[in-house]
Amino acid sequence: MDRDTWHAAAHEVNLAFVEAADCVSEPVNREPPSREAQILTLKNTSEFDVLVIGGGATGSGCALDAVTRGLKTALVERDDFSSGTSSRSTKLIHGGVRYLQKAIMKLDIEQYRMVKEALHERANLLEIAPHLSAPLPIMLPVYKWWQLPYYWVGIKLYDLVAGSNCLKSSYVLSKSRALEHFPMLQKDKLVGAIVYYDGQHNDARMNLAIALTAARYGAATANYMEVMSLLKKTDPQTGKERVSGARCKDVLTGEEFDVRAKCVINATGPFTDTVRKMDDKDTTAICQPSAGVHIVMPGYYSPESMGLLDPATSDGRVIFFLPWQKMTIAGTTDTPTDVTHHPIPSEEDINFILNEVRNYLSCDVEVRRGDVLAAWSGIRPLVTDPKSADTKSISRNHVVDISESGLITIAGGKWTTYRSMAEDTINAAVKAHNLKAGPSRTVGLFLQGGKDWSPTLYIRLVQDYGLESEVAQHLAATYGDKAFEVAKMASVTGKRWPIVGVRLVSEFPYIEAEVKYGIKEYACTAVDMISRRTRLAFLNVQAAEEALPRIVELMGRELNWDDSKKEEELETARKFLYYEMGYKSRSEQLTDRSEISLLPSDIDRYKKRFHKFDADQKGFITIVDVQRVLESINVQMDENTLHEILNEVDLNKNGQVELNEFLQLMSAIQKGRVSGSRLAILMKTAEENLDRRVPIPVDRSCGGL
Repeated sequence: MDRDTWHAAAHEVNLAFVEAADCVSEPVNREPPSREAQILTLKNTSEFDVLVIGGGATGSGCALDAVTRGLKTALVERDDFSSGTSSRSTKLIHGGVRYLQKAIMKLDIEQYRMVKEALHERANLLEIAPHLSAPLPIMLPVYKWWQLPYYWVGIKLYDLVAGSNCLKSSYVLSKSRALEHFPMLQKDKLVGAIVYYDGQHNDARMNLAIALTAARYGAATANYMEVMSLLKKTDPQTGKERVSGARCKDVLTGEEFDVRAKCVINATGPFTDTVRKMDDKDTTAICQPSAGVHIVMPGYYSPESMGLLDPATSDGRVIFFLPWQKMTIAGTTDTPTDVTHHPIPSEEDINFILNEVRNYLSCDVEVRRGDVLAAWSGIRPLVTDPKSADTKSISRNHVVDISESGLITIAGGKWTTYRSMAEDTINAAVKAHNLKAGPSRTVGLFLQGGKDWSPTLYIRLVQDYGLESEVAQHLAATYGDKAFEVAKMASVTGKRWPIVGVRLVSEFPYIEAEVKYGIKEYACTAVDMISRRTRLAFLNVQAAEEALPRIVELMGRELNWDDSKKEEELETARKFLYYEMGYKSRSEQLTDRSEISLLPSDIDRYKKRFHKFDADQKGFITIVDVQRVLESINVQMDENTLHEILNEVDLNKNGQVELNEFLQLMSAIQKGRVSGSRLAILMKTAEENLDRRVPIPVDRSCGGL
């Protein structure tokens, strides 16, 4: 069931929502105030009711819950909204099939309640942000007959626990029907499959929508605002010190000032203990961080609207294999890690995921290391409950802890339950600090862009503004009813069609107007733009790098950056792509130390191809050589593009591609370590078409040779 079918039928589904949202007044601001205005509010407000530290899903949810109860609310984030774990998830909104299995097998009522709560929150999130989320069918392939009834009962119980919040009933598929829905599936010994439904979303954009909605309702929200220390004052009644705010630093300007609040909430995910130790340096750590790596592969690895669940990998983990943003996402791993602001995906974890994917896909599908277009690591903040008798046991649910000085910490939990976690946190804050507020009002409360969104909204964008259909669908699915504001900013293309909407990079529907609009959404850096306002970095690191110069140019124009600042932004963003988004491990698949493992016949074949370009037998080719061959078959290509193409294979960076480098490239392609080499495709096509004069495609490809 696709997004449009789901939302068109939404009125027929009983989602059992509490009508609390009807009690919430309209937002104070039609648009979120500028970052500068928000900082002025933070500086000039004598005392807030609530100060939330952390702009991830949970922190933003706390700010929204608090401000819609009428509390004077502030939210500060050291980096960008959703810059940490909240943007690096599996992109699922789910109850947790495996948690239900454990609940039943171990008769664990806590796990059962956690699943039931998550299923309610899943339904709510699909309702309040329909543009950013949709149900997704997920296939569980079965390879042993006895597993079919076992899994079927488990999945049916999942539907049963969801009750009126069930998205759509699960069903069983025969082997032939399973292969119709998922033709890439390994068919040997396949018995059949079970399909169930969970939700999927654009996690960073969802997080941003929560923060922007809080800002529109009056919360003073600021990214790049680091907490340097906690403020304390003595309670005149008890004589004890109480947390009374925080010393904050604007990371962009270096300015420091105090933000005072009756209640301070620590919602910093993996950095939970850092803030707790600001309160009490001797407090026991409760966070046990775990790294989860995901990879992104071309869309042809999975059907457009069917995911896959591997319930038992070789080491007992669970792997999801899902379509997302017209690509395929696979993950996750689960390994202990240190807390860091810049987690890096390891080659070991990337290869583990690839090997598991190979086990489930047909042998006709060659799963290549070179097809990993992006990879990232997210730190999951597993926690122990400091109030529990067993302080070493990981809490399955979220934990709300109140220190002696009144600092409230919310930790653990999962993306799907961010709203209920926020509700529990604000309930605790109201009680502990005697704040005057009513019950939570966030169930059913539309997030920014969701209220007037409809499945056909993109058609109006095409008709009214002359946008490409793909671009219009993307804008509608990213900004909801705010898509019209982005369309109004779109530049004229100068073409017959589309009339407006200049793309940032050819194969993705992101347009230049989104950069200008992203600044209104508090984007301050190029990294914010490529990773969280757009999702280019998460979809294809090479495409993100290609788009960077234009993004920096557009941001520089809007934010008055000088040449030095532009260069700094470019360098920082490239480092981010290189280390945190898998570019480093991708580039290491082909280096000047790569082995040449080719058959003698292959070496002869590739030498002949190389010498078609190296007519002078120099032992290397340059831009001039490539231009000469292209001109002979009447193909024109600008020099900058040719330079980029050769630079991808110029391993020793001497401005030319030597025969040995070309053979290293072809060897890496044969082994599947490299794919989509434009030089390899260009040279192969030129060789085949020198006499036929057929144009050569040079767009970045996902295929190999």
